[in-house]
Amino acid sequence: MNLDAPDLLLAGGGLSSCMVALRVAESHPKARIAIVEAGQALGGNHTWSFHGGDLSPAQHAFLEPLVRHAWARQQVRFPRLQRELQAGYFSITSDALRDYMVDRPGIEIHVDSPITALGPASAETAAGTLPAAAVLDGRGPASTDGMVLGFQKFLGRELRTRAPHGVECPVIMDATVSQADGYRFIYLLPFDATTILVEDTRYSDGADLSDDELSSAIDQYAANHGWAIEETIRTERGVLPILMAGDFDRFWPAADPVARAGLRAGLFHPTTGYSLPQAMGLADAIAANWPMDGPALAAFTRGFAEDFWARTRFFRLLNRMLFRAGRADQRYRVLQRFYGLSENIITNFYAAKLTLAQKARILVGKPPVPITEAIPLVREDTFMRREQ
Repeated sequence: MNLDAPDLLLAGGGLSSCMVALRVAESHPKARIAIVEAGQALGGNHTWSFHGGDLSPAQHAFLEPLVRHAWARQQVRFPRLQRELQAGYFSITSDALRDYMVDRPGIEIHVDSPITALGPASAETAAGTLPAAAVLDGRGPASTDGMVLGFQKFLGRELRTRAPHGVECPVIMDATVSQADGYRFIYLLPFDATTILVEDTRYSDGADLSDDELSSAIDQYAANHGWAIEETIRTERGVLPILMAGDFDRFWPAADPVARAGLRAGLFHPTTGYSLPQAMGLADAIAANWPMDGPALAAFTRGFAEDFWARTRFFRLLNRMLFRAGRADQRYRVLQRFYGLSENIITNFYAAKLTLAQKARILVGKPPVPITEAIPLVREDTFMRREQ
């Protein structure tokens, strides 16, 4: 690797790093940016999806070249509720991200380059020390110190069916399936008449994921719907963190000198595990305040993440109720009740921008979990001491 000291070195070539690189390069064309990725290509093997209300019009316009699939509506299915939501839904694939990143002006990409150590102004690799004016660590989750987690784990197979599958828009939750390992649902993204991504998803207490079990469950789901599978085009899997309680200062000590992004910064929706809106928000914020040196970038990204954690405290409370109040096989009732609320509440929930009145509306009424089980979960600090 022959890399002159860039203005910004991004460790890790995932979604968050790429968003930062693209936004800074767009806003500051003279900035020299480098992405150093351990794998053979940027972006891994993912489908990143987001709801229409998650982003501002300007952010939608920025991401438009990356969006591979878009739908005008979405559905949910529960034993006692089936509903179509009139909100847009969008997906970006790893292939789309890689294609767009190729030859972006001002951005150098280095793959097959594992980083062994990071400082605020340097990265260590097998090739030696790489200096930079500022370093941003976007290599994915590391320590979970200061976190109490549940998990959203999934296995997805992009299928080609012999005949049209008949699914016209995303089904973001089909919870009419048997409940297993916590709250279980099937997630469907129809890419064309005979191509569909089918994900078996579990909201579980543990992070163990059996690929064979979930793959067989997808086969059974397809058979139940009369879909003859012509081929599996690709498979993706993941275990997303669901944050039930957290101590931000333990998770990210103020003395840590290296800036962070993405899951490494704890920037994900606490309840869904989705991270694209937060990645876009951080990228916008960094671009708006550029240039920064390493220490300044570390302080800035830590402050951004700390503010996000403070604003999303309510979602951690909801997660505690989902994971700790009542029986695991009855968790679907919480989501079934939620999706009966107004679409505006649902939109703001996904955008992590609930108003005080909307938060109250989610909690009032006939409780979907036993009230005697829910009350001890209200105080986050008490819950953390109990769990840890």
